[in-house]
Amino acid sequence: MDQVQSNFEFLDQLDGELANLGRLAESYFQEDPSTSLIKLRQFSERLVRRHAVLMGVDLVDADTQVDLLRRLKYDRAAPDRVLDVLHHIRKLGNAAVHEGQGDHRQALACLKMSVQLGVWHLRASTKDRDFSPGPFVPPRAPQSTTDDLAKELERLRRERDEALTAVQKAEEQRKQAVLDAESAEARHQRELSERQTWEALAQEADKQLQELAAQVQAQTAAQKMEFVRASNAAVGAIDLDEQSTRELIDQQLRDRGWEADSSELRYGNGVRPTKGKNLAIAEWPTQSGPADYALFVGENCVGIVEAKRYRKNVSAAIDQAERYSRVIQGIENNEKWNDEFNVPFVFATNGRPYQGSAVLVVGKGAASGKEEGKFSALLAPRQPDWVASQGCRKSQLRSKAVGLG
Repeated sequence: MDQVQSNFEFLDQLDGELANLGRLAESYFQEDPSTSLIKLRQFSERLVRRHAVLMGVDLVDADTQVDLLRRLKYDRAAPDRVLDVLHHIRKLGNAAVHEGQGDHRQALACLKMSVQLGVWHLRASTKDRDFSPGPFVPPRAPQSTTDDLAKELERLRRERDEALTAVQKAEEQRKQAVLDAESAEARHQRELSERQTWEALAQEADKQLQELAAQVQAQTAAQKMEFVRASNAAVGAIDLDEQSTRELIDQQLRDRGWEADSSELRYGNGVRPTKGKNLAIAEWPTQSGPADYALFVGENCVGIVEAKRYRKNVSAAIDQAERYSRVIQGIENNEKWNDEFNVPFVFATNGRPYQGSAVLVVGKGAASGKEEGKFSALLAPRQPDWVASQGCRKSQLRSKAVGLG
C-alpha cells in the first residue's frame, strides 16, 4: 500500500479481516476507486455481521446487508446516524459492483466514513470507550485529479501534519522517502503481494465469526443489553467532515429522484436547468452568496437547500435558505410567494436522520401562529424524508409543507 500507514491498523487488535479489508480499500484508491468502494462495502458487511453476532443474532448465509441493518434498527442496536452511513456505503458499493460506478471523491468520503465506523464498533465492543485513532491518513492522490479532490487531500494532509509531534513527523517523512525511492515496478509487485496476502486471510474470517458467536452464546441477557447500550453511547465516533456530509446529502437527493453531484453538477461548471430533468444544481448564485443547492423541476426552481456539516444544528440555517429564496438570481419562476419569495420551498440539512417527534418545516400554507404562507421555521408533525422530485408539481406548491433534512 503506497502510503505511510493504514488508517485501519487499530482494528488488527479486534478483527484482522476488518483491518485487511480497510487496507485493501486504501490500496486500490489511487488507481481503481470503484474497487476501493467494493472493498469498503465488504468492510461494512463484515462490521455489521460482527456487530450482529455480538448482539446474539444467529447468522445464516441468506442474511443480506439490508436484512441485518433492518434487524439492528429494530433492536435499536445501532444509532440512526450509523445506519445512515452504512446504507450510504452499501448503495455506492452496489453501484460499483453492478455498474462499475465510483469515483475518487466518493471513495475518499467512504474511506473516512469507514474509519469512523470502525472506531464506533471498537468503542462499543471493548472497554476502550474513548478510543481515538488520531488524524486521518490521506491516501496518495491519483495521477489525474480534480481541483476539489486535490484541495481535500491537501487539507487532510495539513490536519495530520499539525497533529503530529516533530518526532512523529520525522519518522513519517523517513518512511515516505523510502516509498518515493521505490521503482514503479517494485511498488507494483509489493502491492500485488500485499493484496494477495490480505485476500488469503479472508478465508479465515468466517471461522473467526463462528468462534465469536460461541463466546457470545455464553453471555447473559444483561451483558448483551450492555453491548446495545454501549453501541448507542458510541455514536459520537460518527462525525463526518464537510466533504463527506456533501456526499451523504447528494445520495439522499438522488434517492428521492434528483440528479445530484455537488462536485460536478455546479453552476460554476456551466450546469443549467433543463426541460425534462430534475436537477439539484450546486452553488447557485444569489445576491447573498451561493446557495448550496437549487432544486429545479425542468426550468422551474422549486427549492433551495442549505447544507451544513454533519455535527451542526440546522435550526438556524433555515433563515439563510429564506434569504437565498428572496434574492436568488437567474431563474425563470413567474410568481412570488407571499409577495417576496422567489422559490416556494426551502430546506436545511446536515445529512443526519431525524430525531424526536417533530422537525422544522417550511412551506406556503403551513399552519402556525406566524403569518400563513411565510417562509419561516415552523414546528409541525414529523416528516421523515426529503420531498421527492416528482412531488414538486406546480399544482402542489401552494400548500405542501416539506420536511427538513
